[in-house]
Amino acid sequence: MEEKEIWKGRPSQWTNFGVYLICVLLSWLIIPIFIALWKFLVVKTWKITTTTDELELYRVKDIRFEQPFWLRLVGLSNIVMSTFDKTHATVIVPAIKNGKELREKLRIAVDERRDVKRVRETDFI
Repeated sequence: MEEKEIWKGRPSQWTNFGVYLICVLLSWLIIPIFIALWKFLVVKTWKITTTTDELELYRVKDIRFEQPFWLRLVGLSNIVMSTFDKTHATVIVPAIKNGKELREKLRIAVDERRDVKRVRETDFI
């Protein structure tokens, strides 16, 4: 089966808002400027790609859309996937735009992959 990319992107710099605020307030110490630069570069160079190669989508059991207050203010959200995968029990896609759209794309892709693999989820109580 050919793999297709569902989404590609990186988290927003808003994830560093608290660090940036503290660094601005303490900028007279000079060191916080380097800390803020380091945090900026960490997020800027962080790329997230969700493909079936990294996470077998049929193993996803739940997809949650989270929008904490401070992310909602800037139009961002987190996607949290709970999986049956032992190495990636929880996968988080943090601080992204259009989170509702990504959640729906992932839900459709998970359903398609389960149909292809003939996998179904069963809960035992």
